[in-house]
Amino acid sequence: MNYWLFKSEPTTFSIDTLEKRPKQTEPWDGVRNFQARNMLRDEIKVGDQGFFYHSSCEPPGIAGIVTVVKKGYPDATAWDESSKYYDPTSTLDKPKWFCVDVKLTEKFPRFLSLTELKQNPALVEMIIFRKGNRLSITPVTAKQWRAILKMAK
Repeated sequence: MNYWLFKSEPTTFSIDTLEKRPKQTEPWDGVRNFQARNMLRDEIKVGDQGFFYHSSCEPPGIAGIVTVVKKGYPDATAWDESSKYYDPTSTLDKPKWFCVDVKLTEKFPRFLSLTELKQNPALVEMIIFRKGNRLSITPVTAKQWRAILKMAK
């Protein structure tokens, strides 16, 4: 199993939104970065877990855990002309964008802010802390995963 950090702006899609979905499951769609797309398409597998991270808000941070329940498949929002994620260069024959389905595993009893995460010495190498990082999905090491779980309890 691999671990990930999935970023979403809570005004667009939050952990509370996921909690209200049927079966608490939803496609993680709308990703429009090639590096993140490659992870969705090639690396993220069924059973992998990810932290649900709220970004572009005050404060940003981790709200809970999701589990991948469907491996990467073409992101249909790229073909929907009414979607803000529409991309006319993505076709049914040659899909450009991919998504996975995630299911809510756990909503943390307390929100872990970015400030709090940065204070944990076990997390200093997290990709999310790197200056200029804009990726919506990043890998998390097993050591980082365990450290964050300890913080959440």
